[in-house]
Amino acid sequence: MPNRRPLKAALLCGMAWTFGVGMAQAQDATPAGSASQVEEVVVTGFRASVQSSISQKRNADIVADILSADDIGDLPASSIGEAIETITGASTHREKGGASEISIRGLGPFLGFATFNGREASNGSGDRSVNFNQFPSELINTVAIYKTQRADFIEGGVAGIIDMRTIQPLDFGRRRIQLEGRALWADYDSKLNDPAGPGWRGTASYVDQFDLGGAGMLGLSLGIQSLETTNPEELFTSSSTWVACNGTQTVSATSNCSEVSAAQVASGTPYYLIPGSRTYRQFIENDQRDAIFGALQWRPNDVLEFSLDYQSSRRTYTEDRQDLNFSETRRGVNSRDVSADGVLLFYTGNSSIESTPTFRIRDEQYDGGGLGVKWDVRDNLTISGDLAYSSTYRSEMDRQTRLRSFNRDVNNVVVPGVINTNRVGYTFDYRNSDIPAITVDPLYDLNDHDNFSTNGRVRRDELVREHEVRSARVDVEYRRDNSVITTVKAGTRLSDMTYTDFDDRVERSYTTAQTGAANLACRRDFAQSDFLSNASGNTITSWAQFDALCLFEALTGVADTGRNADTRAISNRDVEERTIAAYVMADFDTMLFDLPFSGNFGVRYVNTDVTSRGLRSGLNVINNIDGSVTLVSTGAFETQTFEGSSDAWLPSFNGTFELKDDLLLRVGAFRAMSRPDPSALGAGRTITLESGLSFPTVEDAINNITANGNPAAEPLLSWNADLSLEYYPNPDSMFSAAIYYKQFNGGFAPTVSNETYIIGGTPVVVPVQVDTATDDTSDLFGLELTVAHRFSNLPAPFDGLGVKASYNYADSNYQTHDLRLGDQVDPVTGVVTPGIIESAGIFGLSNHVFSGSVYYEIGPVELQAIYKARTEYYQKFVGGPSQNRYIRDTDTLDFRASYRVNSHLSFSFEASNLTDEPRIHDMPVPGSLREYNTYGARYYLGARYRF
Repeated sequence: MPNRRPLKAALLCGMAWTFGVGMAQAQDATPAGSASQVEEVVVTGFRASVQSSISQKRNADIVADILSADDIGDLPASSIGEAIETITGASTHREKGGASEISIRGLGPFLGFATFNGREASNGSGDRSVNFNQFPSELINTVAIYKTQRADFIEGGVAGIIDMRTIQPLDFGRRRIQLEGRALWADYDSKLNDPAGPGWRGTASYVDQFDLGGAGMLGLSLGIQSLETTNPEELFTSSSTWVACNGTQTVSATSNCSEVSAAQVASGTPYYLIPGSRTYRQFIENDQRDAIFGALQWRPNDVLEFSLDYQSSRRTYTEDRQDLNFSETRRGVNSRDVSADGVLLFYTGNSSIESTPTFRIRDEQYDGGGLGVKWDVRDNLTISGDLAYSSTYRSEMDRQTRLRSFNRDVNNVVVPGVINTNRVGYTFDYRNSDIPAITVDPLYDLNDHDNFSTNGRVRRDELVREHEVRSARVDVEYRRDNSVITTVKAGTRLSDMTYTDFDDRVERSYTTAQTGAANLACRRDFAQSDFLSNASGNTITSWAQFDALCLFEALTGVADTGRNADTRAISNRDVEERTIAAYVMADFDTMLFDLPFSGNFGVRYVNTDVTSRGLRSGLNVINNIDGSVTLVSTGAFETQTFEGSSDAWLPSFNGTFELKDDLLLRVGAFRAMSRPDPSALGAGRTITLESGLSFPTVEDAINNITANGNPAAEPLLSWNADLSLEYYPNPDSMFSAAIYYKQFNGGFAPTVSNETYIIGGTPVVVPVQVDTATDDTSDLFGLELTVAHRFSNLPAPFDGLGVKASYNYADSNYQTHDLRLGDQVDPVTGVVTPGIIESAGIFGLSNHVFSGSVYYEIGPVELQAIYKARTEYYQKFVGGPSQNRYIRDTDTLDFRASYRVNSHLSFSFEASNLTDEPRIHDMPVPGSLREYNTYGARYYLGARYRF
């Protein structure tokens, strides 16, 4: 791959030099609040956003960082996720080329909390994060990250709270009609033989206020957006189940390597880590989204206000996915080269090779909104209330087919290079390269459609998730004059959250005779050029591909088999969580140590009750044509109901010393909680079966059984302390330095207990792994730095230069044990059996996170370069317990440019991921490659007209 480090180093050095010069000049800049600056300078674009963010951070009564736009559609980012990752201490996990899950201050999404217009929001991922891809950035005006807690906040967020807000039309105070269109182009689209061409995104918004005479004032805002684009990607990946195999064993060519126990490793037996399969994937994605946001704000008089807002977003995407799958990578593993920590660097083996086309369609619908009322009962007494609803429905359906290697092709001609009926020999070499060099026997032609002639299989998988949140809250605020305690607030919140999901599978197998005609009818050329050309070590650039929908219909006789008549399964989740919370809080303003001192203190009480229903049934054994087995429910289900309950007291204190007019010292101390994800509260079971070999008993075929949740899981609680020094020399400049500490009360470790299942009419005792909270205590220390400055004192044209940068360092002794290979806890005795591999840290923790931008304004032109980087972090799989996965160091470079023709018309150009940075996963230890994903740069060309 090209060496990008010099470019990044130069950019960082330039930023560092710029910061130093800027802060040296800041003392001489115009003082904050200068009347001449307010009267003479019209601030627009990114500079206006920076000024607004600085002002709101300064005026906040807690430690916070805020990204704000004075006008609708002015957030300086192409997506909400990308906007958030420019905020100090925030970092994102990138999916499909865009920012998705957010980590705050080195803590993963499950320790953060996200709200929309101050309310809890649902999503389709099974966790408590907001799906930022559902919300158009053009229709959101403020994104805030609150890093310390107030008692009146919705409970949640050990790391912090992300709050997204749309405009309030009366507060906006002016009419605004705006039309915006963007063309979108993905760099990798040019690799495709049939490129989709540019996508598009269109947004229209309207804000107005109406004088109703005796009925008061009415404000209206309405925004709509439609989007259609493509996101081609390419990757090398592996299965999510890894085992440790015995390093002393010579493995037969007809068998899998034998797993080694933790006790054997402890006694000195060498081991190596290996997944069950490895896959090359080429796919094309088409993405569509339609969204509508609306709000009404009515003030019938000076003491009463009503507000109603609604958001709806429907996103549909399709994937045409083509996999080349080595399905038996544990088979015949010999001639091994293994690193000291068990990473398999070289070996020879043999495996079935599969061409597996899949057509996926995901449909996700979000609906949310609320009705609020505020009543100024007296000059010093206000009562407010809010009713809210948020619902997400996600359906994801795959139609997947498989054709496998065989010793005779579709014409019954002997295929050279095939051994043991349908396996092909290969070498695996992962020494000094981006991805492994997998070289198959040269006699076997991967590009010959004839060679994929047996073990036809069709799967129709449909995953449906439904997540709803209903809530109500009432707040009372009493204000006092001429008193140290300036305001007293109290309130209560009721919430009912439900989460259900099911995963339905229809699977059919076909003989060699049945697959021949389908093979001939549904062939297609490899869909792109230069596959994984940026990955050093890559040896496979194409293979025989088939049309997924054609092959599905050719084998089944129908375009879609539909669901099973009965979608019940032991893996289904059905969770209800009810929350009652109440708080009391006081604001104060006084003098302490001869310094102005203000802030708030209070306490919040939270009671949470969980009811989780799971299904249990006997299982029948289905022997498939390819020699594998499938387990299906007998249809006789028993519902088991589990309950859990927890109580938490969450005190909080925030104080601000005004050391000088432009220098603030903030202190914060609070207790916070983060609830388990809704999906993590499920009572279902997931059974993983070995594939590709015949087994003497079903017990031998069961790879493992995992609980897909734990209804008794309690919230993770932490004690937290923050100290932040903030310097505001002028409206364009600020410097802040913060140190923080968190002590977690609890952690998670897998426990193993035996459960009995009736399989094929016979009782089978199987160890089941469950994630369970522990009594461990762990700590996190962090440092956070933020700088923003505009070089207004430089001579023209350099006075248009500005910079903004943030850096976060965090370190923790929190441990996440690997589900299969980490420490195991006996649920009866509590005895811990040491694991084979080291534990990971806390979900989402990068020790170093940096975000920096340089912007330049000259007349109507504005340019901005944004660099974002984070070091390696542990990334949990969403939806249930899993083995440890690490994302390697990542950094990206984005660019934006805009040109204002006049006050109405402007044009923009944006580019993201200019360095074509891949995303690289390791599993289950760092350095053991699981996945290499690359997607190229994305470009946006837009025009906006406002009047």
